[in-house]
Amino acid sequence: MTEHTATEEGSGAANPLRWYVVHAYSGMEKAVERNLRERIERAGMQAKFGRILVPTEEVVELKNGKKSVTERRFFPGYVLVEMLLDDESWHLVKHTSKVTGFVGGARNRPAPISEADVMKIVNQMLARRTAMRRVNLARCCR
Repeated sequence: MTEHTATEEGSGAANPLRWYVVHAYSGMEKAVERNLRERIERAGMQAKFGRILVPTEEVVELKNGKKSVTERRFFPGYVLVEMLLDDESWHLVKHTSKVTGFVGGARNRPAPISEADVMKIVNQMLARRTAMRRVNLARCCR
């Protein structure tokens, strides 16, 4: 899981930040995350943004008889962004390199997703990582 917290205000009951799904070129999710962070920093808009998530899981692959752990995206082409949506923040995200737009809502007014949906995704990521660690421990301790 890749996560970034830009403000300490992001945690609290009266959090004005909402979660939005951003569509990116497939395979470019990490680049979008990095580009967003850089643009937020340069624009001085840290107060309008919270966490940026690229939902991933660790997968064990066998290549040439060797095991390797790689990171796999389980929502390819999508990045979750916690933000306060206004014209300025919308333009910053929309005009970021490798971003094709927002998912849901009207053309220039995307619909946020619920905190519960985001927590399901985060819990799914954590559950897959925990299961992966258990499998690795079971294999190493035989």
